[in-house]
Amino acid sequence: MKKVLFIVQSPKGISPGQRFRVELYEKTLRENKIAFDIQSFIDKSTRKIIYRKGYIFEKTFGVIKGFFKTFAGLIKIARYDFIVVYREATPIGPPVFEWIFAKILRKKLIFDFDDSIWVPLVSDNNTWIRFLKCSWKIKYICRWSYKVSVGNMFLYNYVIKYNKNVVLNPTCVDTEYRHNKIKSQDTNNVCIGWTGSFSTLVYLNQVVEVLQELEKKYSFDFIVIADQNPKLPLKGFKFLKWNEETEITDLLQLNIGIMPLSDTEFERGKCGFKIIQFLALGIPAVASPVGVNKKIINQNINGFLCETKEEWYAALEKLLCDKALRETMGAAGREEIEKNYSVKSNTQNFLSLFE
Repeated sequence: MKKVLFIVQSPKGISPGQRFRVELYEKTLRENKIAFDIQSFIDKSTRKIIYRKGYIFEKTFGVIKGFFKTFAGLIKIARYDFIVVYREATPIGPPVFEWIFAKILRKKLIFDFDDSIWVPLVSDNNTWIRFLKCSWKIKYICRWSYKVSVGNMFLYNYVIKYNKNVVLNPTCVDTEYRHNKIKSQDTNNVCIGWTGSFSTLVYLNQVVEVLQELEKKYSFDFIVIADQNPKLPLKGFKFLKWNEETEITDLLQLNIGIMPLSDTEFERGKCGFKIIQFLALGIPAVASPVGVNKKIINQNINGFLCETKEEWYAALEKLLCDKALRETMGAAGREEIEKNYSVKSNTQNFLSLFE
């Protein structure tokens, strides 16, 4: 029986990328007789405050505990055939542990990531650690890895310069047991919505004016599902605090999903997960034509790609006014996800990492 250790950043059930690139495949691993353990760097108490302003002592103590836990875990490494590092073994500092895994302990290191993590970026609440992030380490981890798993072609093209053994492993959803319901578009009130974490709320600024203009002519709700309330200046604004248990029910309140983005090197590395969630539930999407968004959305088939405010207004207006169009696009979106972004469609690809 193959044995795999997943080294991740957060405790289970919290981090979106980790949930859908690692935790989502636990059942698949068991069914294929692959034993595994998941080891997080920070604990639950540290995760609760890590992105909040202040708490410098508590954050520092939590990170120190994470280093000690990772170091202590080296004793158990011998029992594993593969070590999968999601994003990085430690959130700050040079790639010491990755080097130990690959070069000293000679383990098959699999490096997995779903963002342009080589681009220096830290939360506004943690600017004090900017110089400790060591974003330069990503290319070295790629070079040392047995395989590198990435979520889209933009990331693939970065990695291929350092390691030829790259697996294109899209972020997926479970269309059989979790994202397994279809939104009914036969509703009295139409809801446009967005979901994400506090770090991506800034992108909503790109569409607030468009939504305000639409409100002058149409009645609709705008729902934000997140960990922080952005308190947008919209008449129909509603905030739902993200909760894993109610995530699908909350998403099913939306008739239309949006994903505005800036077009920079960092955003081009994103894996379009908001769109994937919307389409999986039969919710048509409107998004910026950035990175993988252009691959997931088939223009005028399962959604719209919009650059200008005029294009955003026109697309949202069409969907607001046409229930049949929302149903047709939603069905096409669901088909796209089942074919290319579901656990079922990606299982063999995922398992190929451990060959």
